[in-house]
Amino acid sequence: MNAWTSYQLQDFVPFTAEVYFRLLERMGETFWPLHLLTLALGAATLVLALRHRMRLACLLPAPLWAFVAVAFFIQRYAELNWAGGYVGYAFIAQAVLLVLMALKGWGMDNAPRATNPPVVIGIAITLFGLILMPLLMPLIAPLSGGYWFQAEVFGIHADPTAVTTLGLVLIMLRGFGLWIAAIIPALWLVVSGLTLQALGSTGGAVLFVVLAIALVGLVWKSFKPKR
Repeated sequence: MNAWTSYQLQDFVPFTAEVYFRLLERMGETFWPLHLLTLALGAATLVLALRHRMRLACLLPAPLWAFVAVAFFIQRYAELNWAGGYVGYAFIAQAVLLVLMALKGWGMDNAPRATNPPVVIGIAITLFGLILMPLLMPLIAPLSGGYWFQAEVFGIHADPTAVTTLGLVLIMLRGFGLWIAAIIPALWLVVSGLTLQALGSTGGAVLFVVLAIALVGLVWKSFKPKR
């Protein structure tokens, strides 16, 4: 027992902050200007969700989850951490789930109102993932120097993809389908938050705050009586 208690969180992260943020930078450099397309798809998804086009809104993020699974986790992150490939498969599972939900119409909330508090929370989280995260995260990352290519972008990097999707599912879905669609994004935010914390980045605290707010929205929407 004494041997286990001697471990710290940093001991479970097999790379340094410099290596990790260089990985983020490489993603940005390699796939620019794909960022413009992924951000446009994210904005279109939000608009479609608010216009009650739920099936199409649920479908649009799916290929981006598959892209992040392969390009970020399986091809790159797995070189730093053996678990990266398994996380990539989880992201692929999320992509498949979104496609199935879109095709079958499972859990769709066909009348989200902009004045509904859980929907307002979902909109705020979505906008944070699409707009604020690319601007904020390089500024608070250690060793980044605020370098632009380390900006994490929806559909290119894992964190904003998970954050934005959590916001979108709060708008689009309800009931059991809402919780199922939120599991993988929420779990990744826990893993990523702990990783950033171990690397000395305050970005981990940001992810935990977003996750806590999203959970409030999930619980609120689950127990709010239907009208």
